[in-house]
Amino acid sequence: MAYNEYANAIRALSMDAVQKANSGHPGAPLGMADMAEALWRGFLRHNPKNPKWPNRDRFVLSNGHASMLIYSLLHLTGYDLSIEDIKQFRQLGSKTPGHPEYGEVPGVETTTGPLGQGIANAVGMALAEAVLAQQFNREGYDIVDHYTYAFLGDGCLMEGISHEACSLAGTLGLGKLIALYDSNGISIDGEVKNWFGDDTAERFKAYHWQVIDVADGNDSEQVRAAIKLAQADKDHPSLIVCHTQIGHGSPNKGGKSSSHGAPLGEDEIALTRKAIGWDYPPFEIPEHIYKGWNAVEKGAQLESEWNALFDKYAAAYPDLAAEFKRRMAGELPAGLHEKARQFAQDLQKNPAKIATRKAGQNALDFFGAMLPEFIGGSADLAPSNLTMNKASVSIAPHVINGNYIHWGVREFAMAACMNGILLHGGFRPYGGTFLIFSEYARNAIRMSALMKIPTVYVFTHDSIGVGEDGPTHEPIEQTATLRLVPNLDTWRPCDQVETAVAWTHMVERKDGPSDIVLTRQGLEQLDRTEAQVDAIAKGGYVLKDCDGTPDLIIIGTGSETALAYHAAEKLTAEGKKVRVVSMPCAEVFDRQDCAYKESVLPKAVRARVAVEAGVTADWYKYVGLDGAVLGLDTYGASAPANQLFEKFGFTVDNLVKVCKSVL
Repeated sequence: MAYNEYANAIRALSMDAVQKANSGHPGAPLGMADMAEALWRGFLRHNPKNPKWPNRDRFVLSNGHASMLIYSLLHLTGYDLSIEDIKQFRQLGSKTPGHPEYGEVPGVETTTGPLGQGIANAVGMALAEAVLAQQFNREGYDIVDHYTYAFLGDGCLMEGISHEACSLAGTLGLGKLIALYDSNGISIDGEVKNWFGDDTAERFKAYHWQVIDVADGNDSEQVRAAIKLAQADKDHPSLIVCHTQIGHGSPNKGGKSSSHGAPLGEDEIALTRKAIGWDYPPFEIPEHIYKGWNAVEKGAQLESEWNALFDKYAAAYPDLAAEFKRRMAGELPAGLHEKARQFAQDLQKNPAKIATRKAGQNALDFFGAMLPEFIGGSADLAPSNLTMNKASVSIAPHVINGNYIHWGVREFAMAACMNGILLHGGFRPYGGTFLIFSEYARNAIRMSALMKIPTVYVFTHDSIGVGEDGPTHEPIEQTATLRLVPNLDTWRPCDQVETAVAWTHMVERKDGPSDIVLTRQGLEQLDRTEAQVDAIAKGGYVLKDCDGTPDLIIIGTGSETALAYHAAEKLTAEGKKVRVVSMPCAEVFDRQDCAYKESVLPKAVRARVAVEAGVTADWYKYVGLDGAVLGLDTYGASAPANQLFEKFGFTVDNLVKVCKSVL
């Protein structure tokens, strides 16, 4: 059979790099090379010299183990990825890690590898494009007008997140989302027909996708024709089912699981070179192939044409153009910080006993009025999470002109799609669910942290305070395990003032995600000075102090901070010198300098107690082995919240008793 020489360049680079690394996945790049050639040489609008050009098409390799496919494409088309980088595939410090990593590799739009999340990221990107177009495009000025393309495999479609995300994409009618499915029927364990018997085409038709079947996905002309059909349907996302052969071109390993996750071997590579007609040594690409792939000149022209359009747009709509630039640059409106600081100070002067979920909604009302880039949502819990604010307008099927997404009961897809929205640019997404269901979203939260992107997660119903719903809905270990995620800031505020400061910090953060853990039950507002309100932003601060060196420090967080406050009052009345430290965000506190941390938690004071209605383990780093933690290392029960707090010892009198045990 005849092989496409441009696709063969991908095959050669992929099998050579995997062989040199003695590690990797050659089968998928060999099998998808023709799909990639059809898309990247025929349709993809991008500029290799400016990977952040706003109106570029987005490309997501959801089956990220096929990373040599995208590295080959980036190298061949002219991105800042040299042949030496290709040779360093999977090596320490290289620009070609084992799976594509956002921020590490120019041209990689999102980190992929955990199967299924890439297609969910792509759904988020396509949704962002559609909403941004509604907000900024004007007649004759389609400054936001691009496609989102995703490659995915059998593994992505087995993962449940693909059902969640693709169902929503079809419901919303995201017509500029085009997914190319590498249907090769092989995974690590062998032939997937033994465990994956879905009729994928019918499944996606039921999701309201256009489904296009490509009988031979190793024929780039057939793939090109399918992409044209996909682009013609403006009302539905498209799934192009490309029937391919894994390891295509390998005489002995093509079509077999043996090509999936291990080098082909020198002998098989030699046979593959002969079979596909590739007469060049390892890592050598002939000049005419480079020339045929190079997208630098075309990319510069595309961006230049867009720049000319944008200049005219800016002349006609200067305010919109300035706003577009600000949002795509990820910059906050001028003066936001001082306004937010004043908002918190004003709340302190107007005490209110409210649930922090309600305080969170009040903060969203404040920020929503100033941040048109806010795009919110909830996993079918908007009335409970209180994530809708006064500026919220619901997004509906084929009516993508709002800023609030009803994700349905799809926590994992919500989190991964929010990552895609943020990566697209122009938005600051936040999404809510009950804290207990953060478990469903956990791997996407981890990906936010890994990519260092400021996605915001709102988790309400934060403890046994959930009450009658009982232990299935009462989070015990969730807050602690969220705190274990590197680069994730977990805020658990104690009242409306701390909630406002927490939201300010989350909005202003640029180098990682945040989550906020909020109560269902009302919480009293605690006394603070103006300086103490400012100190909340440090993650931990002295809320109530004594004269001289304390005999005891009580550390509180969330709804239990008031217990610490009132326990300190009782102990003080008995002649003890007690300091109360509120720690709404341990991660932020830990980033403070040593002098500040010593001023809050002086080493000389060894008598320490922490209180939180959750597992106790993570508090011992603050109280030490000689300290005590009033927490909960068992599951809850079904009863009114006040009865549960008393049953499990979350009372002022019991906390006083615990404090006396360390004095």
